[in-house]
Amino acid sequence: MTTPEDPERPRITILLVDDEALVRAGLRMILSSAPDLEVVGEAEDGTEVVDRVRALAPDIVLMDIRMPRVDGLRALALVRALPHPPHVVILTTFDVDEHVFEALENGAAGFLLKDTPPQALIQSMRTVASGNAILSPTLTGRLSRTCGRRVPDDLRGRMATLSERELGVLRLIAQGLSNAEIGSELFLSEATVKAHVTHILTKLGAANRVQVAIAAYRAGLVDDEG
Repeated sequence: MTTPEDPERPRITILLVDDEALVRAGLRMILSSAPDLEVVGEAEDGTEVVDRVRALAPDIVLMDIRMPRVDGLRALALVRALPHPPHVVILTTFDVDEHVFEALENGAAGFLLKDTPPQALIQSMRTVASGNAILSPTLTGRLSRTCGRRVPDDLRGRMATLSERELGVLRLIAQGLSNAEIGSELFLSEATVKAHVTHILTKLGAANRVQVAIAAYRAGLVDDEG
């Protein structure tokens, strides 16, 4: 669905999940101020998420990680198990958190701090909807270093299946670059970059760019300066 203000820009639908009504109200107010964003529903905790996703089919679930009964981690797993799941963005109060890392490893498209400025929040929804991750290279490196003991045994084997060009694209994904930025850096069309990204995701068995970036840090392909 396109917006009347801009027929070329599709509307992005969002489901809010947070146990605090005041937080949900604030997020709704901010997101609804953008003509291309639409909050289609809310949930108080993870027990309601799957039913809401099935009923509303949002593009993005913006969800708190710490909730009573069913928390964001468990709810993320339930959403990811659905056919054609939406993107899930995790909300958190703490920028470096073991739970955040686990969420990223398990398919979250990124995370946002609850004090993220309004315009950055709006742009983040657009970024995720376009297939890119909300990814801070420094923070990803810090998280990878903190949890580096959990390196999958077959990671290097999977990395070995990547071509030199795919490895180059992988390094730039881990630095937080978009497809357009990677194309500019490597003198490739955006469509070609997108094809390389698809191959990388498939070869690494990754759900999204965040998981690809974490794999790159773990394999030592990117310097961790965080």
